[in-house]
Amino acid sequence: MCINMVLFLAFMTGSLSAQIIDPAKRTEREAERRTNKNIDKGIRKGFDEIEKGIGGLFKKDKSKTENSKSGEEDPVAGNREETSSESKKSGPALSWAKYDFVPGDAVIFEDNLQNEENGEFPSRWDLVRGNTEIAKVDGENVIMMREGAPSIVPYLKDPQEDYLPDIFTIELDLYYPSDGWFEIYLYDRKNQRSNSPTGYTYLQIYHDQFLMSEARSKHPDTNLTKNRWMHIALAYTDGKFKAYMDDTRLINIPHLDFNPSGLTFYTYHARNNNLYYIKNVRIAKGGVKFYDRVMQEGKIIVNGIRFDVNKATLKPESMGAINEIYNLMKENPDLKFSVEGHTDSQGDDAFNMKLSEERANTVMNTLIKMGISADRLAAKGWGESKPISNNASPEDMANNRRVEFVKM
Repeated sequence: MCINMVLFLAFMTGSLSAQIIDPAKRTEREAERRTNKNIDKGIRKGFDEIEKGIGGLFKKDKSKTENSKSGEEDPVAGNREETSSESKKSGPALSWAKYDFVPGDAVIFEDNLQNEENGEFPSRWDLVRGNTEIAKVDGENVIMMREGAPSIVPYLKDPQEDYLPDIFTIELDLYYPSDGWFEIYLYDRKNQRSNSPTGYTYLQIYHDQFLMSEARSKHPDTNLTKNRWMHIALAYTDGKFKAYMDDTRLINIPHLDFNPSGLTFYTYHARNNNLYYIKNVRIAKGGVKFYDRVMQEGKIIVNGIRFDVNKATLKPESMGAINEIYNLMKENPDLKFSVEGHTDSQGDDAFNMKLSEERANTVMNTLIKMGISADRLAAKGWGESKPISNNASPEDMANNRRVEFVKM
């Protein structure tokens, strides 16, 4: 017991000694702490002054920006690419600055799905694979691609031959559902072989972007949704390829590495709960520039100006051709046109005459609103009285539904 008690007392004495603080050392540490505190305070004050200086620099830049907005000259404004919102301030002519698509002037294939029977395979197409049928959406016939990775090609005579000319356009309305992508091949996958060295012969379409070979481009409108209709337009001119979604050009390839020879629509992602729809398919052969046409023939025939069915309401895709006419008249101030509407032979004669007059007036008034003087334009409707084709096929009727700009 005595030895244990001695050890305990020794331990307690050591612990107490360790907790006693030397006053001299305590004074030294406190002085060091206060000195460091004053140094930190000085450093913070210095950084505060630096931040004030930087803030002053940004304040100057902000005032310059505000002055620019208030009307003072912005030195880089003239070098900026014009946006849709900026172009709208300048008027309708510039609001379609990124939509320079003009359809070919001779229709070589068109399918508006008239007289098709619901549930049957579309009569003007051939099946490569999968399941494709005619359906009715919002009261209108559509091609429905639904199961088995569906793929279709136009049903044409001699499809193994190259049926796309050196200058052509392709248009369609596509309903994009909630998932996947849609592909447009520029050769007939049932009857032809690809001539591309890389194998990239297709345009891949998403709800807000295009992809073709190494070219990928998103639509500038970030609010685009899925489950919607979109207008797709393709233009090919001796190697140069452009692709448009609605009113905007997304792809611009100067030299394709293959020769487009046919057309195939395909989607791996179609399912009964993810249906893709197609309508208003048109392939047209390109032609002479508007200026050369009016100089050679005294008129310009345009079948790319489209209207709602049995109405005089312009469709947005019409603006590419109308902008071309606007630019032509702006660059040639002595040029005057009679805007003349024509229809196919379907329907009542009197109704077609009235409809053609209303459509001609719509186009004329659109050009006037864009800035063309009213005394340089007139409007007239001819109904179905002046066909340029015999109305025996969908292509004939498409060529007869046209607007002509006749030099006055």
